[in-house]
Amino acid sequence: MDHLVAAMILAAVSFSQLPVANAQAGQTSRSVAGPLSEGESGDLMSLPSAPMGNSTILGGEIANVDPVRDRFTLRVFGQRQVKILFDERTRVYLDGDVIPLRDLRSHDHASVQTVLDGTTIFALSIHMLSNPPEGEYQGRVLSFNSVTNELTVSAVLSREPIKLLVPASTPIVREGQPAFSSAHPGQSDLVKGTLISVRFESNKRGRGVASQIAILATPGSEFVFSGHVSFLDMHSGAMVLVDPQDGKSYRVSFNSSRLPISKNIREGELLRVTATFDGARYMASKIAED
Repeated sequence: MDHLVAAMILAAVSFSQLPVANAQAGQTSRSVAGPLSEGESGDLMSLPSAPMGNSTILGGEIANVDPVRDRFTLRVFGQRQVKILFDERTRVYLDGDVIPLRDLRSHDHASVQTVLDGTTIFALSIHMLSNPPEGEYQGRVLSFNSVTNELTVSAVLSREPIKLLVPASTPIVREGQPAFSSAHPGQSDLVKGTLISVRFESNKRGRGVASQIAILATPGSEFVFSGHVSFLDMHSGAMVLVDPQDGKSYRVSFNSSRLPISKNIREGELLRVTATFDGARYMASKIAED
């Protein structure tokens, strides 16, 4: 169920072909020295070593390449524009293959490994993809603006929310139990707290665009879970049920003062639990032996 953001996926795909390690979602830091570009002209021996320090991977759209001043603009995904310097020490890749620095052009999709050189940002390497990156993301809706069609989702794995555009043509479906999935889906489901899984791709402006949205749960919707208790915390009022038919697990909260039967629950027991999703958790309203 856990997936990452478009810019994060682009950086991961691009840098998977390099001997670097520990890429974090959307941003990586480590002490590095940039390699020399291959097959480039110029007096490389006269150039100083590439700046040392913590490098950062930025994803976005390359624009305004200036070969005279050795700089370009990177329109960072969902954020700002930054000016980045480059020279013969910068390596440039297209779909994982090294290309000459002189072939650097404005490009829709790129990941740039950068390092601070004083107060300026220097590109150690530039990674571009011919095709737009795609990805899948799961989390809870924080907000949806029906005027701008901008959807903000809180990630399952990332600490930072992701913002996506939702065109009117984006298919929206409900998935899950029949009582829930049979209801008519639409943008009206994109309220705060709704649990969704969204597929997306990046447009030419570096914005994430939803290509399909699956509604998994909306605040106030009711579900019935059956399974064995694999985890039980009476103090916090939480348990995990594992469905013996498909092996899926469900975390359900309960209030023992309102459900006296919960005081007799034991791990391994087979239960049938009716729960309401409140936008943050599944809260049990009924517990019975199955």
